[in-house]
Amino acid sequence: MYKGYLCLILHGHLPFVRHPEFDYFLEENWLYEAITETYIPLILMMERLLDEKIEFKLTMSLTPPLICMLKDQLLQNRYLRHINKLIELCHREIERTRWQPHFQKLALMYLDRFLLAKDTFIRFNNDLVSAFAKIQDTGSLEIIASCATHGYLPLMEITTTSARAQVKVGVSVYEETFGKKPKGFWLPECGYQPGQDYILKECGIKYFFTEIHGILHGNPRPKYGIYAPVYCKSGVACFGRDWESAKQVWSSIEGYPGDYWYREFYRDIGYDLDFDYIKPYIHPDGIRINTGIKYYRITGSEDKQVYEPERARERAAEHAGNFMFNRERQIEYLYDVLKRKPIVVAPYDAELFGHWWFEGVMWLDFLIRKIRYDQKIFKLITASEYLQEYPRNQVITPSLSSWGWKGYNEMWLQGANDWIYPHLHKASERMAELVKLYPNENDGIRKRALNQALRELLLAQSSDWAFILATGTHTSYAIRRIKEHILRFTTLYEQIKSNSIDVEWLEDIESKDNIFANIDYRLYQ
Repeated sequence: MYKGYLCLILHGHLPFVRHPEFDYFLEENWLYEAITETYIPLILMMERLLDEKIEFKLTMSLTPPLICMLKDQLLQNRYLRHINKLIELCHREIERTRWQPHFQKLALMYLDRFLLAKDTFIRFNNDLVSAFAKIQDTGSLEIIASCATHGYLPLMEITTTSARAQVKVGVSVYEETFGKKPKGFWLPECGYQPGQDYILKECGIKYFFTEIHGILHGNPRPKYGIYAPVYCKSGVACFGRDWESAKQVWSSIEGYPGDYWYREFYRDIGYDLDFDYIKPYIHPDGIRINTGIKYYRITGSEDKQVYEPERARERAAEHAGNFMFNRERQIEYLYDVLKRKPIVVAPYDAELFGHWWFEGVMWLDFLIRKIRYDQKIFKLITASEYLQEYPRNQVITPSLSSWGWKGYNEMWLQGANDWIYPHLHKASERMAELVKLYPNENDGIRKRALNQALRELLLAQSSDWAFILATGTHTSYAIRRIKEHILRFTTLYEQIKSNSIDVEWLEDIESKDNIFANIDYRLYQ
């Protein structure tokens, strides 16, 4: 008799970064690193569990930008070039460290990982989305939809058409990709604005997730806190994030990733080794970057010690056991208090596992196995399955919230990025104007221009640019992207209205910003 459930959610997202006009572009490495260190290890982990017939239930979001990049042939080919360079570097490292057995052992480990990543990528015909789709078809993984470009919906309150377009395009991409309607939806940054659940209702969404205070500050107060879903007045269910389980994994200070035996993310041979030696494997302009080959553990001091994979594996197993134990005690207590089976919702950025926290996928593997065999208190579940078991729930209005800094909008609306929004709001108004002027356009060129205008607006609305400006990393790139998309949108707006579309220029930006191949501007109505 299980007393409750754990809902594990991995949020897979990256901003749309694709630059065919350059042979090499630094920020494209975000995708290549995530493929090698997060997405392929997760796929291999789930395949192993299925092969061994170990029951598990996971939820994962794959945002439209990520889907489009993973399915893009140019980026697929560039990833193969990237992984081949890493394999070449590993061979050189094995030779360089021949008199340093502790380093050579790690170089061999990385070579095995990179070769396996390449083989897996090729095995799925370079299309990792098909791998996730195949796993979803087994019933062990539930993939949920998200907004078109990860637009932060609470700051679109005054441009409801933009919020609706973000959701509609996101759902459309999901349906095209997976051949079915999504049940759940990931609100970017867990950002919820009261009333926006009606947009989800329009698109057939059954549930979404929000931050803990989005539920606890709801009206009326939730009877079961965050340990049961609530229904919004629209009829869409809302699940709240559990902070207790989040802190154990998220926090680099209190959480598992900060353990001294785990690999140190910030010591990479791209920075450590002699420049002339490493130059062929970093930025062509000589800018030092991460290669993914890291030889040191966190250690707990400036004097970093060599990484020991066996000790790190032991710690991952111990931490998985600790996490399971804490959930057992938490769920036992909640079951006795609530008099019903609680659900503990634990969402994390997918890129935390494997990329930022090298042992994260290993930890997740151990956790799933331990939950299956080492306890009888709770089970893994998806949100849709929980709603089947408990279809009747309290109706409340959740409050404005996000999982960002301070819990509301400040991360995406502060001194470093507040200049963005007047431009986005004006572009939103102009997009609505264009749709009203051309409600059912048949002219091929004008229709293409209208479709591209919507692409540019959606790309400008990505929450990633405001986030980057707030954190102060890659700011020049974020500013460039915002200005480029707004400028392209404005130029298209003026050319459409004046009936003077520059076809050659349109083709150029269509080839660069080729996200959402089948987009229809009328979704903005």
